[in-house]
Amino acid sequence: MIRTVESEQHVSPPVLAAYSYCEAVTGQQARNFAYGIRLLPAPKRRAMSALYAFSRRVDDIGDGALPDDVKAERLEDTRALLERIRAEEVAEDDTDPVAVALTHAAEHFPIPLGGLDELIDGVLMDVRGETYETWDDLKAYCRCVAGAIGRLSLGVFGTEPGARGAERAPEYADTLGLALQLTNILRDIREDAEGGRVYLPADDLAKFGCSAGFRGPTPPEGSDFQGLVHFEVRRARALFAEGYQLLPMLDRRSGACVAAMAGIYRRLLDRIEREPEAVLRGRVSLPGREKAYVAVRGLSGLDARNVSRRTLRRRA
Repeated sequence: MIRTVESEQHVSPPVLAAYSYCEAVTGQQARNFAYGIRLLPAPKRRAMSALYAFSRRVDDIGDGALPDDVKAERLEDTRALLERIRAEEVAEDDTDPVAVALTHAAEHFPIPLGGLDELIDGVLMDVRGETYETWDDLKAYCRCVAGAIGRLSLGVFGTEPGARGAERAPEYADTLGLALQLTNILRDIREDAEGGRVYLPADDLAKFGCSAGFRGPTPPEGSDFQGLVHFEVRRARALFAEGYQLLPMLDRRSGACVAAMAGIYRRLLDRIEREPEAVLRGRVSLPGREKAYVAVRGLSGLDARNVSRRTLRRRA
């Protein structure tokens, strides 16, 4: 069983200000993520915002316009900052609000900060321009940049006392992260190609005649682009189905947060499946009203109950 601190702790003004900065970053730069974490009680919401703000910093280094050697240097500087956070060497009056907030969060929740080292490792893979021959290769990358985030988040959420199968919660959180990341990869095919990045496995691209890449609004001539997208969508759905087994292990509001975030991406996957070539014309997204509906559905606990019923039927 993974427990977290539920009761509201006294938080000093400097730490509250640091958390406010992280929540502003989250609200401005992570619309899908923000829809989920607003369902959490304040201590968990603040901790999740601190995790996001640190992760955003790492991602921004990797996505920026600096030379690759400078990016690598800055990522290692960020790793050194993480070590200071882990050692509780960041004072409340430190000038880095993200470091202040994450230090406080890690003191009050059992956050496995090594997951942020994995995130840095994954972004370094981007900086080196690595490509992936097989799904197993891509899965290793996804575990660094997304599965680790799932496990970090579980440190904040915790599991319910007596939750059946809770020892597998980190595994399910990791798998849910993979599902979200594969959905991101499908959504961003064109944008990544324009930036010189290819994430889908080379053997999948070859199988569907898409090895030429995606630098325009139409698929490569003679390819089965629709077949490729549907193949990857099925893979993502299988990951979602496995990862969703986490939901019944969480308390109501943590489960609502996860269901909202995952539900938004599942609906995004539905749109991509219905119109695969849309991802070559621009970024596919959901309107705000649909995201709000998914958040309300998550808060109702409907998804968690459905998962519980399916699990019981399989065990019967």
